[in-house]
Amino acid sequence: MLSAAVAIIAVSCTDAHVSLVWGDTSDRYPQDAVDEIVEKTPFAYPVWKGEKACAQAFLTADADLEGIGIRVTDMRCGSHMIPAEAAQASFVGYVMADVLDPENYAQCGFREPGQYDSLMVADIIDIAETKDVPAGTVQPIWVSVRVPADAVPGKYSGRVIVSGKDFARCSVPFELEVADRVLPEPSDWKFHLDLWQNPYSVARYHNVELWSEEHFDLMRPVMKILADAGQKSVTATILDRPWNGQTYDPFGSMVTKTRNADGSWSYDYTVFDRWVEFMEEVGIDRQINCYSMIPWALKFDYIDGATGRTEYLDAAPGSAAYRTYWSQFISDFARHLRDRGWFDKTMIAMDERPAEAMRAALDVIQSVEPEFKVSLAGNYHEDIEPELYDLCIAFRQSYPEDVLERRRRDGMVTTLYTCCAEAYPNMFIVSPPDEAAWLMWRALATGCDGYLRWAYNSWTENPLEDGRFRQWPAGDCFMVYPEGRSSIRMEKLIEGIQDCGKAGILSEEWKASGNTEKLSALDSVLALFNFETLTAEGASSAVRSAKAVLSE
Repeated sequence: MLSAAVAIIAVSCTDAHVSLVWGDTSDRYPQDAVDEIVEKTPFAYPVWKGEKACAQAFLTADADLEGIGIRVTDMRCGSHMIPAEAAQASFVGYVMADVLDPENYAQCGFREPGQYDSLMVADIIDIAETKDVPAGTVQPIWVSVRVPADAVPGKYSGRVIVSGKDFARCSVPFELEVADRVLPEPSDWKFHLDLWQNPYSVARYHNVELWSEEHFDLMRPVMKILADAGQKSVTATILDRPWNGQTYDPFGSMVTKTRNADGSWSYDYTVFDRWVEFMEEVGIDRQINCYSMIPWALKFDYIDGATGRTEYLDAAPGSAAYRTYWSQFISDFARHLRDRGWFDKTMIAMDERPAEAMRAALDVIQSVEPEFKVSLAGNYHEDIEPELYDLCIAFRQSYPEDVLERRRRDGMVTTLYTCCAEAYPNMFIVSPPDEAAWLMWRALATGCDGYLRWAYNSWTENPLEDGRFRQWPAGDCFMVYPEGRSSIRMEKLIEGIQDCGKAGILSEEWKASGNTEKLSALDSVLALFNFETLTAEGASSAVRSAKAVLSE
């Protein structure tokens, strides 16, 4: 049995006016809450080789600090070492958010300016190398260590060192216990993560030409965070404004559809191909979800070949015009995907559409290309479920157990999602950080393959300053920030996925060895991930209990 990490070791400072102490990754403090900081144990659980482990420290001072920098030392265990390059120490930035509606569980609907109280919340894991820290304020510091896959098991010691213009240094030691276990590379994680990407948001925020090389360069660090989280799906759009422009930056179509003067159709896949190729280069290459055959406004874009203008066809699913528009495209798109070797992993994807509209879309697809896979994120529809290769239902719904077993046996993808419909658990900026990890465990506990969220980087106008949006609680439409800045929420999501991966590996071993005691302990903690326990105890209690089982 591996023991938990060591007790807290006192801060070491050369300046009596500066304080640096370890907290917990579940902690968030207002900027002026210096007196509320509680010292905790960092890296409190053994870490597997290949795992990314995180801790959080808090820096305060009774005088202004200028030019503060942070670094992590090499970590040593006898003659063995984890180099400093395996670690990253970052300032945590505060961003404006609004509170949740206390009268409602669902948080959907427009939020008028000033309707809800606003506050600054620690969320941005920044990329700034130095920072000024005003006197009497809390400056969180996020520390992560990605343990090398070939690290020698043992207890490693290191330090986080803070130094600045007016003082030599302040440091805190830590110990990281590395278990004799290996977590696979993120690309090989079994957990099916599907966070929807918005390339249009990146182009607008940086004011660069859409699909230019500069645009792709700016997207690379943003999408790399997602790849390192084990993301499985590429979000592609085959229609203009599939969600009717609900985000600050509307999605355009990555496929140009032209109706020629003679009535024939032609299709240009240049942008679609470049986007998929780029995401493959980043490391996201398992699945391509193409939205959508059923847009929310039921308007279907095309170029009029005679005039060169963009036009829109109004057509209801099931109508003759709808079938004509989509039949020819589905046939040509399937041919193109086969030519590129992408057909088997591509889905025609829909989002929160009613059963009758889904039936109409499925009829078109199956009449033209019956091997095309289909995805739906929305309500559970019993009649069409067997025809959906990738099915995701809302958090408060449930799959019949026999359906889960059959879908698992048939190799289908079965997940759950949260959105504005859940005040908790969720990943709003004001959500308790452990709710992100809790949701990953919840997916495992329900027998699902993973988790979906509708927005990874649909940024607000200026997300580094203000996460509030006109339609949902702050942070609902993005998990990360520009230029490769992660968030506390995103890091906790990754933590939960890693824990689910470890639980899967261990449970397979315990089943093979007939270790019913361990399996029973795991089943007991999985049972904690239910709505009633969450409501009564919050997310952290269940997450800590689950981690304890994995640590033994």
